[in-house]
Amino acid sequence: MQTYLEFEKPIAELEGKIHELRSVGQTEGAVDIFDEIQKLEVKVAEQVERLYKNLDAWQKTQVARHPARPHCMDYIETLVDDFTPLAGDRLYSEDYAVIAGLGRWQGQSVAILGHEKGSNTQDRLKHNFGMARPEGYRKAIRIMDMAERFNLPVVTLVDTAGAYPGIGAEERGQSEAIARCTDKCLQLGVPFVSVIIGEGGSGGALALATASRILMLEHSIYTVASPEACASILWRSSEHANTAATALKVTAQDLEQLGVIDRILTEPVGGAHRDRAQMMSDVGLAVAGELAKLASLSPQELRDNRRQKFLDMGRSGIV
Repeated sequence: MQTYLEFEKPIAELEGKIHELRSVGQTEGAVDIFDEIQKLEVKVAEQVERLYKNLDAWQKTQVARHPARPHCMDYIETLVDDFTPLAGDRLYSEDYAVIAGLGRWQGQSVAILGHEKGSNTQDRLKHNFGMARPEGYRKAIRIMDMAERFNLPVVTLVDTAGAYPGIGAEERGQSEAIARCTDKCLQLGVPFVSVIIGEGGSGGALALATASRILMLEHSIYTVASPEACASILWRSSEHANTAATALKVTAQDLEQLGVIDRILTEPVGGAHRDRAQMMSDVGLAVAGELAKLASLSPQELRDNRRQKFLDMGRSGIV
């Protein structure tokens, strides 16, 4: 069943009518309503295009969180050949919120890391809604160490509301694990491409996104704090999340202008969830292209360029 967002109600009504007409058309002796269905389908396409051309920051936040949006494992299963998952941080336990492994991306051997939110209730609980604990970030460090040892490029797929804030995670050194993972990203001497495929929240996202090249899907978000959290801090109410989303400049368009990300990947009309196959194909080609551009750089050049990239953020006067 299609999930509709709050601002998609006009689309839901039209597609509901189409469904009803198709049901009537299947009954015995029903009049031919093919032309009427075609007219409604044209209206739906026009409505979707019009709505998605003018999304505000809060609407983009809702799209980034859409449950049918392709998740990390969807990209891996579609784009990566011979994926071999690697588990555990060798210190405490496995963290299912962070997917890690080796495989071939467009024929090139790579190390892959990503946040997995889960696609149904059982999966979401297993993956803790994509919110990693310290062991997830320490696993990421272990895989990045392995990638550097064997000269493998690193690809990360970021989709998390943020690191898990539970007591157990704090007791096991959540902030330290995030800091060391971020530092490891900066020290990598191999090509490193990160894609914000949905929600990039706070340090939990940054720990896997301190990359040589940062790509972002058109309707994804990347932010220091969720709009709801920001609204709760400033106005003591999450009802002002819309205002907070605008002020935080969470959209790909804002972040590209600020120099925080390098490239926006256009989504299919109506968002990635309306044409998952096309979106995943586009991401596969984009990442392969970025890795090819980085392949000629030496390990020291990769480190220096990545470090300078982050030092330059906010210095242009745009902020």
